Amino acid sequence: MIIYSWNVNGIRAAEKKGLLSWLSMVQPDILCLQETKARTDQLTSRLLNDHGYYTYWHSAEKAGYSGVATFCKEEPLYVQEGLGIEKFDREGRVLITEHHGFLLYNIYFPNGQKDRERLDYKLEFYEELLVILDEQVASGVNVVVAGDWNTAHREIDLARPKDNENTSGFLPEERALIDKYIEHGYVDTFRLFHPEPGRYSWWTYRFGARTRNVGWRIDYFFVNEGFADRVVDADIHDDIMGSDHCPVSLTLEV
Repeated sequence: MIIYSWNVNGIRAAEKKGLLSWLSMVQPDILCLQETKARTDQLTSRLLNDHGYYTYWHSAEKAGYSGVATFCKEEPLYVQEGLGIEKFDREGRVLITEHHGFLLYNIYFPNGQKDRERLDYKLEFYEELLVILDEQVASGVNVVVAGDWNTAHREIDLARPKDNENTSGFLPEERALIDKYIEHGYVDTFRLFHPEPGRYSWWTYRFGARTRNVGWRIDYFFVNEGFADRVVDADIHDDIMGSDHCPVSLTLEV
């Protein structure tokens, strides 16, 4: 099973830049999209159902903001919008789909750069999600957590760590929470296969950053430790354009 995750920074804009042609060519079993920035009543059938995938959407209350969508070749066993926590769910950040052998969490984690209030909101989101994941794993369920985590974990995960020590997305308290996930037994699948530096999934649109590869790795697939032996491959597809992020992928033996 091949799963892709991509922050498209507006699904209608991504469609104009060739999203559906890319989908037709790659044909992933599941595609997780973040920052869709649209409600379903704003979308045409081309995006909703003309591509042969079952689609599920969780949109923010605020127009043109946040939002996630999951495209599945096979109909999931179960679908849930949100975590069941109102303060997070109104921002349209989470879709949970159940597949044979695992639960898939498609998540657009909050960005903490606006102010301290939003940083605290982001940190609380991380903490609350971890409790939920731990409960699932403790009950014997395998989990895959895909999406834009909005945090570069280690210095290797961004081009200019020293310049960003005081920037949200690389703050010690944010990085410590990813450490906490790992301490709780969750595995950064990309690093199972790719110890090398210089691999990023997001670049600012300014200063020709993508051309110069001045980027951040903030898009991840994490799995619980007991499911890591099912991971066959994980990669970053930085040759795919259409957003300030590029797709990342996970291949599972299920």
